[in-house]
Amino acid sequence: MILYVDSSSVVKLYLDEPHADDVVAWVKAADALATSRVTYPETASALARRHARRDISRAHLRLSLHDLERAWDEYLVVDLAERLAAELAVRHVLRGFDAIHLAAAVTLRDAVGSDGVAFSSFDEALSRAAVAEGLIVLEPGS
Repeated sequence: MILYVDSSSVVKLYLDEPHADDVVAWVKAADALATSRVTYPETASALARRHARRDISRAHLRLSLHDLERAWDEYLVVDLAERLAAELAVRHVLRGFDAIHLAAAVTLRDAVGSDGVAFSSFDEALSRAAVAEGLIVLEPGS
């Protein structure tokens, strides 16, 4: 199974947050990881903001960014499907980047088959939209 991870899930690979253990377990169980091209800057931004709030040290920030850089080549990166993202944003009243993630996951699912992709997000509105679009959405504890 391919695991599609949005930025809220990827961040959990680098920070000690609730449900980080779930994401790590899902990643280990997946045959491959996929995400949208926007995940890289979104994750870097989230890490930098956590550092600015003094939630993580400068060393933790540097190590996390280094690890993200190394891991990035292992992801199946889905390019922007801007028209589909716009359609999904309107249909589900999503923020722009959330619509981009959903469009990427739907595009991937359509390419590999409905049973071949699982979706991970910790944004409730995005997860609801993913369910409405027929994606398999992983829940903490599953």
